[in-house]
Amino acid sequence: MKAFYHQDQSQHSPKFYMKNGSPIEAREVPERGEIFKNVLNDLDIPLTQASDFGMTYIAKVHSPDYLTFLKTVYPKWAELPDASLEIIPKSNPGRYAASYPKDIIGQVGWHIMDSSCPLGKGTWAGVYASAQTATSAADSVASGQSKFTYAVCRPPGHHAFPDGGAGFCFLNNAAVAAERLLEDFKRVVILDVDLHHGNGTQAIFWNRKDVMTVSIHADPAYCYPHYWGYEHERGAGEGYGFNKNFPILEGTTDKEYMEVLEQALEQISSYSPDAIILSLGLDASEEDPFAVLGLTTSGFKDIGRRVKNLNLPTVIIQEGGYISPILGDNLAAVLEEFIAI
Repeated sequence: MKAFYHQDQSQHSPKFYMKNGSPIEAREVPERGEIFKNVLNDLDIPLTQASDFGMTYIAKVHSPDYLTFLKTVYPKWAELPDASLEIIPKSNPGRYAASYPKDIIGQVGWHIMDSSCPLGKGTWAGVYASAQTATSAADSVASGQSKFTYAVCRPPGHHAFPDGGAGFCFLNNAAVAAERLLEDFKRVVILDVDLHHGNGTQAIFWNRKDVMTVSIHADPAYCYPHYWGYEHERGAGEGYGFNKNFPILEGTTDKEYMEVLEQALEQISSYSPDAIILSLGLDASEEDPFAVLGLTTSGFKDIGRRVKNLNLPTVIIQEGGYISPILGDNLAAVLEEFIAI
């Protein structure tokens, strides 16, 4: 197994987060990356610096308007009177908005879809490096260098839409990795086991059947992202039936989770994919700060074992999972299954 990382990811170092209307310290911080790298060191998994593939795969996923915005917004924002150090949207367009704004404040509200994506001076460098990390892991698998790879991606990506960021995510790393895999594999599946529904990933592949999207997540009726992730959402056009959501109840523990995972894996097997991307959120942990689901470290080990048993070329993309005493243990439990003989 090979792992990939790029040090520029640490340039994205947000400070702001909002919980129930009160500002608190950000949860998606560079320290997460250090914890994940320490796990790799402990497991003797070689860590390779991500290569730079340019915009080739990123631009297949995200719109030109959005990419231009991400690359150029911070200097423009800094010129505003009394500009904050981090960019937070003042407003977001409602359901009936139809016009793309010319002013920078309006563009922030258009592209940054909630308040959990504070955008700082180093954000573009960080998110670009995160996407290159995912691409490097996918390239290693697609080129036959490795059967299993792990991408130490932060910030995560599965909430990022084609034209907007949300939920700590700016560029959709799993989708970018999928575009690289599709150059060598006909059918790819993305299995998302993050606590939260991968709404951005779902949106990107909504009308496509070359990438099947499967997500197991806390029921959005009571959990972020609230508006997406329901069971009836199946895709559209050519993509109808190639999106599958498994919303689960608050407090779900290992036994119940594995029953749902088996249903998901049955759907995946019926699709007969050539490769799989595991969007690995560790925030379903019983000790994660979000405290919604109740997976143990043993449960994460079971997820790793069952996914490995698909015997497919596999790219593991780090999504959520926030600082707790067992965050590293949970990652190790998954990765150990992929390095076991």
